[in-house]
Amino acid sequence: MDVDKSEGNRDDISSNVVKIPERMLLREQARLDEVERRKEAKESHSVADENSEFFTKAFNRDRAAIEDLISICSGADRASATQTLDAATAKTQQLQKFLNDSMMFLAQYELRQAQAALQKLQTSLAEKRDEALPKKKFAFRSRTKATEQVDDTVPATLAGETVIDGQTPAASDIGKVEETVQCGFSNMDDVVLTKTAGEINKNDVLLSQLTNCKVRLFGSPSTLHIKNVSGCEILCGPVSGSVFVDHCSNTTLVLPCQQLRTHNTTSTQVYLHVTSRAIIEDCHGVSFAPFTWSYPTLDEDYVVSGLDLARNNWSQVDDFNWLAATQSPNWTLIPEEDRKTTWET
Repeated sequence: MDVDKSEGNRDDISSNVVKIPERMLLREQARLDEVERRKEAKESHSVADENSEFFTKAFNRDRAAIEDLISICSGADRASATQTLDAATAKTQQLQKFLNDSMMFLAQYELRQAQAALQKLQTSLAEKRDEALPKKKFAFRSRTKATEQVDDTVPATLAGETVIDGQTPAASDIGKVEETVQCGFSNMDDVVLTKTAGEINKNDVLLSQLTNCKVRLFGSPSTLHIKNVSGCEILCGPVSGSVFVDHCSNTTLVLPCQQLRTHNTTSTQVYLHVTSRAIIEDCHGVSFAPFTWSYPTLDEDYVVSGLDLARNNWSQVDDFNWLAATQSPNWTLIPEEDRKTTWET
């Protein structure tokens, strides 16, 4: 019996010896797991900081290089200026792509700063191009006496003005864009307007002074300008560059583009595919939903435009009048049940 008790005591002791290290091992493992988790979090934060620092240095370096190209155009002959400005344009497009690809790790403040700097760069480039490579303005040739008599039937307001699709735009409203012959529509009310892919053919498109119109633009414009429109429904194929909207009200816009910039716009719905980000300024009552228009040659037009079908930041909107971290009161997302999915073509 004593032997049995002795053996039992040894078993109990052995059991206790096993249990104590096991609990300690579990605690130690939990501690090590926590250390590893903190290490990974720290490394992740460090990587984000390093990416942000790399972006800032690379962005500023490339921006300075583009500014240098723009500056050396002053006083250069037309051929040299053309070559230099084309190089600056290509570098600016690369810088835009670099910004688009870096959005995932940039803070909102850094992103807004970069977008503002890029927009300033694009404006400087456009102004320098206008200065160094002025485009010829449209002008009537001197008329003979006979033609002058015939032309007496033409309203005097047409004389000396550029005509866009049979319409005479007001120069004070359209700004610099009207100085060259444009593809588009102006000064129309209550009509249905259509442009084919062949007519657009990667041109800049201008829509201005339209009221209660339905506009259908097929194909791939290079740039789209929408100015002073009210009560319209505008559907457009993929825009390879930017869409600029100014003084738009009670209108529906349906379009894919590389960048959307909207100013002075109210009570407007935007069905959007944008590969960078949408920007609004001095706007209120603007709402967004994903692009939903479809037509037979849409896929082909996407290829022409070069837009990335897989990248759509339609819900990521930057309001330059709202820098707080909270949601801007000037724009909203259209509820799914209220989104339109079919359109008259």
